[in-house]
Parts: sequence; structure tokens; C-alpha cells
Amino acid sequence: MSKIIKLNIINFLTLIFFEVVFATISFDTYTREEVFSVFIYSLFSSFVITLLMTVWSEKVNRIFSYIIYFVLCFWFSLETIFKSFLQTFFSLSMFKLSDQAMGFAGETFKVIINNLHYLILFFIPFILLIIFRKKLDFDIKGNKLYLFSYIILIPLSFLSHRLYINSTKNSDNLSLYDLYYNVDNISLSIQKMGVLASTGIDIYRNIFGFEDKIITVNYENNEDKEEVFIYNKNILDLDLSNNNLNSDIKKYIEDNPGTSQNKYTGLFENKNLIFIVAESFSEIGVREDLTPTLYKLTHNGFVFNNFYVPYYLSTIGGEFQSLTGLYPNYSTLKTWRNGQNSFPYGLATVFKEKDYNTYAYHAHSGYFQDRYKYLKALGFDNFKACEMGLNINCNMWPESDIEMINASVSDYINSDKPFMTYYMTVSGHLDYTREGNSIVSKNWKEVESLSYSDKAKAYLATQIELDRALEILINKLEESGKLDDTVIVLLADHYPYGLSLDEINELSNYKRDGLFEINHNSLVIYNSNMKSIKVDKVGMPIDVLPTVYNLFGINYDSRLLAGTDLFSNSEGMVILDNLSWITDRGRYNSLANKYTGDITTEYVDNINNIIQNKIIFSKNMIAYDGYNYIKER
Repeated sequence: MSKIIKLNIINFLTLIFFEVVFATISFDTYTREEVFSVFIYSLFSSFVITLLMTVWSEKVNRIFSYIIYFVLCFWFSLETIFKSFLQTFFSLSMFKLSDQAMGFAGETFKVIINNLHYLILFFIPFILLIIFRKKLDFDIKGNKLYLFSYIILIPLSFLSHRLYINSTKNSDNLSLYDLYYNVDNISLSIQKMGVLASTGIDIYRNIFGFEDKIITVNYENNEDKEEVFIYNKNILDLDLSNNNLNSDIKKYIEDNPGTSQNKYTGLFENKNLIFIVAESFSEIGVREDLTPTLYKLTHNGFVFNNFYVPYYLSTIGGEFQSLTGLYPNYSTLKTWRNGQNSFPYGLATVFKEKDYNTYAYHAHSGYFQDRYKYLKALGFDNFKACEMGLNINCNMWPESDIEMINASVSDYINSDKPFMTYYMTVSGHLDYTREGNSIVSKNWKEVESLSYSDKAKAYLATQIELDRALEILINKLEESGKLDDTVIVLLADHYPYGLSLDEINELSNYKRDGLFEINHNSLVIYNSNMKSIKVDKVGMPIDVLPTVYNLFGINYDSRLLAGTDLFSNSEGMVILDNLSWITDRGRYNSLANKYTGDITTEYVDNINNIIQNKIIFSKNMIAYDGYNYIKER
């Protein structure tokens, strides 16, 4: 029996070692509840592992010990690599999006090399197991009492963890109870419950499914009582009677009051639209001397002072929220990529209905991430990219935004109808080094003498390429007499996560934190024929589509998007991946369970519920093809 107890203690301490090292690398804050949760689940896991390592013959027990320890070392290492490379944690849903990482194998390899010291640290238990294999006796025979004890200990320890989770039901705004029963968020779950418990929940939900439920919330009346005019709502007469329509989608729409039109409704009606999602664009790359065109665009037109671009699994998550007005969800991004969803309010579809010619371009492979499929679902029938008719040099990395503009602008500049053009740029992509990035090498002389670190200078070099591409675009619009009748919308897919926080702060004009302000960015909505208008309302990419639709007088229903028109009287809201948030009234840090601003606990609870509903609605609209079953009467 003493052999088994000794082995169990080793296993338990090993699991605690994994969790502590991972938490130290990945997080800054901890709570007592989180520590207790990790401790109890590690105890449960150690009982299971010990049983698997002792119930067989000595040889099989030893083989099991090697396998289990290797898997544990590998899994914690994998989570560390994912966090370093893609700024998120790995879950089983990520298997559906594995090409996101495999498509940039070179960068992945560099991340592994840069984090090699952490990987070695995680593999220490496996190495020690091999070194001291003869010190551990796996010859456990005929001990019926031991077997009986573990049959009791395993369910007892699991029940203890469940009871502890249940005890937190009313303790936090986003408690352990919520994460266990109600909220599907791997980032927050790993921080608050640990890797082992979160992995167990993730496996269970992927096998048996997990259905979120829409929560009844309090939608405050945000109508401006001082407004002279009473505006109509951006609401259509919808038929929600189809039996195939998910019931939670129907409830969300029926409970949602929608947003009103406003003094900017139809401001740009019948003008041309160029909609750009710019790879790794950030306001830290905007300088009047180096990037004068970006400077002009970000300081004129509508100037949004509180716009944020939260990070969601690199480009695909950023592009999804910008093009759909829905909140990204890792489990449904694969479904969206297949291009099988119905999007009657898709970006190209609604403009074609207004008799526009529509175009879409990307300077990288059109097959990567199935971009050609989901853009077609949004109504783009003539998408061009590398390997798909775009005549640029595709044998460099990253490809040039300048070449993309030069190769595409003639397609639409002389259009006999108004045009709507979408660009997904690529020149701003990591890695920010001269050796691995053709754009950095091309523009290095422009930044070489600046007093920044090499990676910060390299990032600026990539933004010079975007700036010059935009300069060419604007010049060609002006030469053709189309500039005054064209609106340029530009936003980022995510912040430049190829830079560290310190490198970002080198270029920033104020000190940013790693949770909220790292995501602060510019939203460009520019027309050369308008005065500059400052907007202080908080916003994020899911709000851009409804804002554009309102500005262009598109007939749409504001209840069918998770985002809201930034000029409406609805409260501004930014939702981060870990369910922290910013509103016009305050901020909530889900990791520390703290809030600041002119808000109360009741307000925090209500915003958390609103966010939960937005996430569920967005997920269900893709998973159950919600738009396909909603018709206008």
C-alpha cells in the first residue's frame, strides 16, 4: 500500500507543478477560489492516473506511466505554444481550424524555439520519470483493499470538486459555477479552473454537446430625450414562424428592442464603398511622417476615439466579426468557413440589391481558410486572390498590398454603377523581421534610423506598405473623379500580436495594459467631402456592419446582428475573448472579477447577461443557419 501512496503523492505534486508553472507563465492574477479548484481537481486527477498506473502488470503499468506523463507534458506545452503564437488557448474545437497554425508553420517553429525553455520545463517530470524509473516500483499485485479504496476515492474527489463548484454559484459575476454549467469560454475557464479541469469539460462538451440558453435581460431605454426628431427603428416586419428556426434565436429577436435610425441614416446613400480589413493594422503604426495617408484617414471623416478590436483567433476571427456583425465563436468558425450558411444581409448581397457592382480581393491564397467559400456566401461572386485571378507576385511572403491595389483598381474604377469593393490586406502580417518578411526588407531603409527596437521598426515598415497602397487607391479615385463619391471604411482584424506588449508600448503614445488597451485601435469611415466628426461612443468590429448599413440607407433589421450602429442611442460595448468588457459607463475585468466606472453590481450582472445572449445568438445563427429561416413578410 505504501508504494501506491508514494506514487499517488508523486502524481499529485506533478500535476500541481504543471498547473503552477502554466499559471505563472500565462496569468497575472489569481483568486483563492481558483487555487482551491485547481487543488481539488488535481487530487481527483492524481487518483485516476495512479489507478491507471497500478492496476495492470508491472510492465504495462510502467508503459502507462510513460504514456500518461508524456501526454501531460505535451498538453501543457501545447497550451503554452498556442498562447504564445495565437494569443488564445487550445481546445478540441481548434482541430477544425488547425490550418490557421499550419498555414504559418515557419512562424510556429519560431515560437517553439523562442519558448523552448518553457517546453523543457514542462518535460522535466517525463525526463525524471525515465531517469529514476528503477526507483519506482510498479509491481502492485493482489491488493484488493487498494483497488476498493480508489473506487471510492475517485468518485468522492470528483464529487468534492463538483460541490465546491456549486458553492460558488452566487459568489461572482462570472463564477466557477457559471463556467462549469452555463458559459462555454475556454480562455476564462483555464484561468479560473486550471488546464486539467477545463480539458475535462471541453472533452465532455465536444462528445455530448453543450446548449447555451438565452437569458432574460433588462434593455435600458437609451433614447435621447433632447433629440428634436423621433426616428424610426431599424426593424423589419419579420416572419419568425418557421419551425426550423432555433427557439433561442427567436427569443433573442423578440426580446431585443432594436436600435433607431438617426441623423446619419442614409448619409452616404448611393455612394461607392471600399471596405478594408487590414492585417494587423493598429493606430501605433500611424505617423504623419511615415504613413501620411493613414494619418489623414484616421484623423478625418468620422474619428472614433474609443474603438477596440478584440482578438479572436487571428485573422479569421477578426474578419468574421467585421463581415457578419456577429460575435466569433471557435466552434462555429469552421461551419462559417464552409460557405453553406445563408446570409441575405451579407455585405455584397445587400449592396447588389441596391444595384451596386461588388468586388472582393485578397493578396494571399484565396483557398487559405476557405476564404473563397465564405465570401461567396456573403454575396461576392467575383473574388480574386492569389491562385484565383489576381495578377500579382504570389511567390513572396507576405505579398504586397500595393500590388493588390494596382492589379485590382481598374476592375471597378470606371464602373457604370456604384461599386462596393472589399479588400483583405496581408502586408502587415508577422513575423516582424528583415529575414522572414519581404515587406520589412523592402521598406527597411525608411525605418532603419528610428530609435525603436528592430521588431517595432519592422512593424512600421509593414504599415508603410499599406499606407502607400492606400495612397495609390486614393489618387486613382481622384483621377477618375470618384473620390468625393466614395467612402473608405478601414479596420483591423486584430492588434499586431507579433509584437510584445513592451514593443507595442514603444510605438504607443500612452502606456497600454495587456487586457484592455492593447486592443485600442482606429476605425476609419472617411469621405473626402465631409467635415471631421468625433465619436466618443465605445465600439468594436461587430458594430461596423450595422453602422455602414445605416449610413448607406440599407434596409436591415438591427435585431439580426449582435453589433449595433455606432451612431444609434444604444449603449456602446466592447466584448473581449475572456468575457471582460468595456461600455460607455465602465469596465469589467473577468479575470480579477473587478469593475470600475459609474456602475453597480446589478449593472455588471445585466451586461454579463446581455453579452452571454449576444454570444449565444451569434453561435446559433451560424450553427443552425438562422438567417435561412427568417423571412420578411
